[in-house]
Amino acid sequence: MAMETNSDRLMSDINVTPFVDVMLVLLIIFMVTAPMMVQGVDVALPEATSKPLESETEPLIITVDKNNAIFINDYEVSLGFLQEKLVKVLEGRADREVYFRADKDIAYGIVVQVISEIKAAGVEKLGMVTVPMDSETENRKRRTAS
Repeated sequence: MAMETNSDRLMSDINVTPFVDVMLVLLIIFMVTAPMMVQGVDVALPEATSKPLESETEPLIITVDKNNAIFINDYEVSLGFLQEKLVKVLEGRADREVYFRADKDIAYGIVVQVISEIKAAGVEKLGMVTVPMDSETENRKRRTAS
């Protein structure tokens, strides 16, 4: 008796090796390009409709007034010493959270410089303080958008 072989049949199994190779290449591409898509500075609108956040500890607030004077809470600091002072203040705190408040009429370049100094001091969370929008302003903006 002769044995029959099934070598003439088509193979119905899927070869996953090329699929895995393509997926690994895509993974590497996304890992390399993802850090390039992150924005350097977080921006918030000067007016917002969100409710205030509850905080258990006294927040650390960095303020830039209309004369470009910089304050840590109520103490004035120059831009050159802002990072150094923040490092000293934050070393005694468990949370490295800071709120940033700026006058709406100051130059954008000053805002970016102050934010970069805050981030360089090792601040992990930077919140933007905004003025709540009153209902009349909100309704006017909705009407003009329609």
